[in-house]
Amino acid sequence: MKTLQTTLFKINSIKTITMKNTLFFLFALLMLSSPVMAQQNADPSAALEIDSTAKGFLPPRMTTAQRDAITNPATGLFIYNTSTNQLNFYNGTSWEHITSLDTVLSATGKNWLAKNLGASQIATSATDPDSYGHLYQWGRNSDGHEFRTSATAAGPVASGSEGSNFITAGNDWLSSPDDTRWNGATKGTHDPCPSGFRVPTETELDNERLLFSSNNAAGAFASVLKLTTAGIRDRISGAITEEGTNGNYWSSTVDGANAKNFYFGSSNSFIGTNNRARGFSVRCIEK
Repeated sequence: MKTLQTTLFKINSIKTITMKNTLFFLFALLMLSSPVMAQQNADPSAALEIDSTAKGFLPPRMTTAQRDAITNPATGLFIYNTSTNQLNFYNGTSWEHITSLDTVLSATGKNWLAKNLGASQIATSATDPDSYGHLYQWGRNSDGHEFRTSATAAGPVASGSEGSNFITAGNDWLSSPDDTRWNGATKGTHDPCPSGFRVPTETELDNERLLFSSNNAAGAFASVLKLTTAGIRDRISGAITEEGTNGNYWSSTVDGANAKNFYFGSSNSFIGTNNRARGFSVRCIEK
């Protein structure tokens, strides 16, 4: 009888151990069957180290809507956003996109990102297409509309219904204008700049202009910001125009039903006023 009880105890113990370690064994089998191996002797600072010279690590891929449907995301959680083609991480309060934070310090004492939002590199010339970056409608976040090839939809539209389309409209892409979306010197909830940065004010852009060696596109590129003639996106047709000729950068400053922008071309540069439905470049300033 005692022998039988001992045997049953051992069997039950094996079952318990097996159930507790099922996930571990499945993970081990997956790693053993993969050409990318998790190292048993990981770096002392790492809980897990994956070593490969031929393949990368692929995070979960999902749309913005799918990301936002995640219940109680953990601080530090990250995914690849297929709506915006960017890595996103959760900072404990909101989702942010991961951006290269190369910065430059201006003689004005302000710290700026060294390239336009969406640019793949710091400009090598005023007409360097890899430094042009995205074109944003005023007051919009990085929702996909800023890509130069994004689809268009007729507007104006209600906030929240714009999707990832570039909204064509006569003045404002919003049917109910909202002056607080970029919120001046305070980072607004729809500000597309990375954490610690925001869309600059009209004054901050003009202070940089006053330092240019010449008041035109050549001076804009010669400045520490290396601003480019990235062109604009037309508010009516959605077509890209003025690439390689003119530069237009949004400020966060509103002006009645419009918003202030910084323009430069071959012969001059100035702060102007423009329709919010137009697509302009964005260069971020440190908060």
